Parts: sequence; C-alpha cells; structure tokens
Amino acid sequence: MKRKRKMLITLIGICASGVSVLAQNEARFLSLQEAVSMALKGNNQIAVSELDEQIASSDYRKMDALFLPKVSASYTAMQTNNPLNVFGAKLQQQSVTAADFNPVLLNDPSAQNDFGARIDMQMPLLNVDQLYARKALAAQKDAAKYGAVRTKEYITFEMKKAYLQLQLAYQQKELLEEALQTAKTIYNSTERFYDQGLIRKSDLLNAKVHVSSVETELEKAKSNISNASDYVSLLMASSSGVNYAVEHLTLTSFDEKPLSTDRVDFLAMEKAVAASDMMVKSASFSLLPRLNAFGSYQWNDSKATSFNSESYLVGIQLSWSLFNGTQTKHTIRSHKLMSSRLKEQLSGQLSQAQLEWNKTKRDLENLSFELRQQADIVQQATEALRIIQNRYEQGLEKTSDLLVAQMQLSEQQMSSAATIFKQNLTVAYLEFITSSNTSN
Repeated sequence: MKRKRKMLITLIGICASGVSVLAQNEARFLSLQEAVSMALKGNNQIAVSELDEQIASSDYRKMDALFLPKVSASYTAMQTNNPLNVFGAKLQQQSVTAADFNPVLLNDPSAQNDFGARIDMQMPLLNVDQLYARKALAAQKDAAKYGAVRTKEYITFEMKKAYLQLQLAYQQKELLEEALQTAKTIYNSTERFYDQGLIRKSDLLNAKVHVSSVETELEKAKSNISNASDYVSLLMASSSGVNYAVEHLTLTSFDEKPLSTDRVDFLAMEKAVAASDMMVKSASFSLLPRLNAFGSYQWNDSKATSFNSESYLVGIQLSWSLFNGTQTKHTIRSHKLMSSRLKEQLSGQLSQAQLEWNKTKRDLENLSFELRQQADIVQQATEALRIIQNRYEQGLEKTSDLLVAQMQLSEQQMSSAATIFKQNLTVAYLEFITSSNTSN
C-alpha cells in the first residue's frame, strides 16, 4: 500500500513538472502595435530623454527670477564697547540722549547690546543681457523637447526592427521544420533502398548527416527566437525569459515620402543654433548698464524681544561694468564660434539625411526586384525537388542529387524570407528618416 502511494505521489510530481515546463515554454502573443505602445511607455532611453526635457524646463523656469524680487530676512545679536559702534547702535535704537555726547562716555563707553531684525529686498528692473540669456534657455528647452520626440521615434523604429527579427526567426523555424520533415522522408526512402541492396551505405550516411544538419539549424532557430524575444523585452523594459508569438512575416506596404526639413532632430539642432545666437547677444548686452532696485526694513533694540526702533532704506542702483579685462570679448567670440559649429553640424546632418534617403530608395528598388526573382527561383526549386524526388523513388536519381535539390530549395526559401525581412526593415527605416514634426 505504501509503495503504491509513493508511486502515485511520484506520478503526480512528474505530471506537475511537465505542466510547469509546458507553461514556461508557451509563447505569449504580442502584436506590433502592442509592442510599440509598451516600449513608448516603459523604455529607459525615453525616460532619460523626458528627464532631460524636464531639466531643461527647470533651468528655464529659474530665469523667472529676472522678473521677481529677492527677499531675505535676518536676525542679529551683538555686544560691543567700540566707541563708534556703541554710538551707532544707540542711533539705530533711537535712544541717544544729551548725556551720550559727554566726551568721556563717547571715548570710553560701556558695553552696548544691540538686537536687530532685518528684511532685505532686491528687484531687477532692466538687465538686457539676462533677458537674452532667458531666451537662450527657452530655445534649449524646445531643443530638449524635440530631442525627446526623436528618441520616441527611434525607439519605435528599434521595436519594429526587433519585431521583424522575431518574425524572421519564427519563419526560419517553420521552414526548417518543413525541411526536416522532407529530410526525414528522404532518409526513410534511402534506408529502404539500402535494406533492399539498391544503394551504397555512403548514401545512407549522407542522408543521415543531412537530417542531423537540419536538426542543428532548427535548434539554432529556436535559440534565435529566445534571443529576439529577450531584445523585445529589453525595449519594453520587461523581464527577459519570455518567448513571444508574433504575426506572420509578410510584406508591408508603404507610401514613398520625400525627406522633410521639418524632422524633429533638425528642429532640435535649429533650436540649439538659436540658443547659441541668443548667448552671443546676451554677452554683447552685458556691456550695457544694469538697473536694479533695492530696499530694507529693520528693527533694533537693546533687548532681544523688543523692537521699538524701526527704519527703512530704499533706492535704485545703476551699475555699469566698464572693464573686465578681455573676458566679455572672448565670451562673445566663443559663443559665435559655437553657433558656427552648430550650423555646420546641422548642414552636415541635412546632407547625410539626403544621402540616406537616396540610398534607402535604391535599396527598396533592388529588394523589390530581388523578391520577384526569388519568387520564381523558389517555384523552380520546388518543382525541381518534386521531379528529382519522384525519379529517386523510381531509382533513376542519385541520393546526392536529391539531397542537393532539397538543400537548394531550403536555402532559397530562407533567402526569400530574409529578403522580405530586409524589405520590411528598409520600409521602417524610410519611415524613420522621413518623419516630420506633427505637433502644434
């Protein structure tokens, strides 16, 4: 009885283990739209670009201080017997009497306590250089915004690429499974002929080697599915180790669009140029006078908790930096050089983008021709295999010829799938390089 119970427990454990393995190997279906959506929500590169945008926005908001007052408060406690400070403290406390003018007391006063509370305010009125510095930060903020948009476009392209790689891996697996089935059929026929003494043992061994070779390639294709699935998970910021089932690999249609100068990475570079130009103006206007207002209100008393004396001070300050060596001159020159550098960089980007657009168009034309050719080649290779296989069954063809025909068909089918992958990837890349700014 105990032995039967142990066997039952063991059987249940084996079944549970099998169910667990099956659940782990089961692929989860993932559409391209879902994959792109999850990547746009969770990808780390997008999160970093959005943080860069927030940092640039925060730097810009710091310049609101250009229009707002600065207010500070302080409390001071002191004791002194310095003649000048003692008399000054009494004046601030509004407690000077006629006896305080006694020369003996003026020259050798007793220690005096002074407790003071103070509120200071500074108000910018006219700082032209800071106005242009603020405009420069506004341009940098826009550049960061465009940069974040371009990062999302890039991640979308990367996800399409990863999804296509996963589709290709599944297509290769299907083709190899078909090839393996055909290879096993050939091997069975070869083994039968060998048993009948119609062919040599080397033919049988060649057929066996062919089966083993296809099985090896099939295992590699299964590994490629796992690798491609892991990359998809990485782009979505999900845990790796999950295999995804995807849509079947088919040709995608596309509309040919010209290269647009309204692409967000170009706009980001234009904003960087504008920011550099604003910094040139900011440095130039730093040579002009600055106008600021200031004021203070204070309370003084000889007791820490009493504030019987009150006073205020307000004023306007016009300041002008007449000479600071050659700092301003070289600052202006540095900003001008940076602006020129950014303009050259933008020009280079436009030329490079046009070159990529021209090349991508030619690649699509070549791939379209290649696909038409491969469709005919696959059809011919299929027919050739059928004819040779029929003749082989009748003893009219060599085993090596049949194996060559089968391998040729498999290679052409794999090549056709790879070309479809390249075509779809090229279409996705064309969409990426011809994207334009659609924001209001």
